[in-house]
Amino acid sequence: MFKLLPVILLFLAGCATMDMADSLTDLPLRSQVSLKKLITIPPPTRGPIVVAVYKFLDRTGQRKSKDNIASLSSAVTQGADVIVIQALKQAGNGSWFRVVERVGLDHLIKERQLVRSTRATFEGKKRKSKLKPLLFAGIIIEGGIISYDTNILSGGSGARFFGTGGSGQYRKDQVSIYMRVVSVQSGEILLNVGVTKTILSIRTGLDFFRFIDIGQKALEIETGGAVNEPTTFAIKKAIEAAVIALINEGAKKKIWAFKKMPKKKKKVIKKLKEEQVEEYED
Repeated sequence: MFKLLPVILLFLAGCATMDMADSLTDLPLRSQVSLKKLITIPPPTRGPIVVAVYKFLDRTGQRKSKDNIASLSSAVTQGADVIVIQALKQAGNGSWFRVVERVGLDHLIKERQLVRSTRATFEGKKRKSKLKPLLFAGIIIEGGIISYDTNILSGGSGARFFGTGGSGQYRKDQVSIYMRVVSVQSGEILLNVGVTKTILSIRTGLDFFRFIDIGQKALEIETGGAVNEPTTFAIKKAIEAAVIALINEGAKKKIWAFKKMPKKKKKVIKKLKEEQVEEYED
């Protein structure tokens, strides 16, 4: 029995490594779960709401941690505003928000000036075609990534028996975002929500050491693997959960309302509200 123990441990370690490799390919699927919730939100009563997104800033000020190396790279993505715009466009399968361009507003204005000057040159004063005025937003979506905490929980365990052993370690990080809705007409903050997401890192390993050929030679085998959940996936899930939370909070405060649906779709709204609490602390 003792002779088979190293073989059994090596087999289990190999299985664990394969499971972690499969987990790496499943990480994008976790983000698709919150995306599905976002897309299936019932539409509003009065049609899409025109919103503007200027900047969704990284307010953590943290840099990537590297051993013995000074890193200038930010710990979290600097393109969160792109994720926010995408989430708003996908809410209710595009039925909730019309997002106007504000991130690249300077480029848009320059291009419109170029069109006007070109038309004035070739058409003169009698030009018939005119540019339509820019669409203005009724509300502005503001917010940012406010914290990125590393090593808030870590630990591990291991065991060794006659030169054969295994170990495992884990680490839990946490990212938090806040999102608010501001009225353009009054400047009042209508809604404000916060979402926290966890980022998990897991590492396992197994080693086998044995003297063979009457103690003259040594056999040593090591295997292991690690899974690190991408920070961007956690931020994406947090933003999608925040958009869902904003829509639900706005419906509660009667800022907008869900379109009347059959009983089957009403169950979807109820389920989203129940899952919203879980999303806050996931």
